[in-house]
Amino acid sequence: QVQLVESGGGLAQAGGSLRLSCAPSGSVFKVDGMAWYRQAPGKQRDLVASMTREGSATYADSVKDRFTISRDNAKNTVDLQMNSLKPEDTGVYFCKAQIKPAMTSYDYYDYWGKGTQVTVSS
Repeated sequence: QVQLVESGGGLAQAGGSLRLSCAPSGSVFKVDGMAWYRQAPGKQRDLVASMTREGSATYADSVKDRFTISRDNAKNTVDLQMNSLKPEDTGVYFCKAQIKPAMTSYDYYDYWGKGTQVTVSS
């Protein structure tokens, strides 16, 4: 069973930086799109950044020019570099990936990590 595991969350001061990483716990055949989502307390889960396998990135307006998504296709990992953090960046950050688990799999399926907490103090 494929699982995504996030790491790198924690506490940061406003203006500081954190780097999140995500990797599958088991072997997978192929990974397509990868993304980071954020869920603030009492709010819905929103897309923060995404990247295609070819390296095309998109960002939420609120994080443009502050966050950078990157991936390593050989390792099937995705990172999120977060700079100039603001208190409103606080939330649980989830990794999502479109994974074809095995060569015989019919299609790509969405897999989610369990999330990592990011808290930014003012």
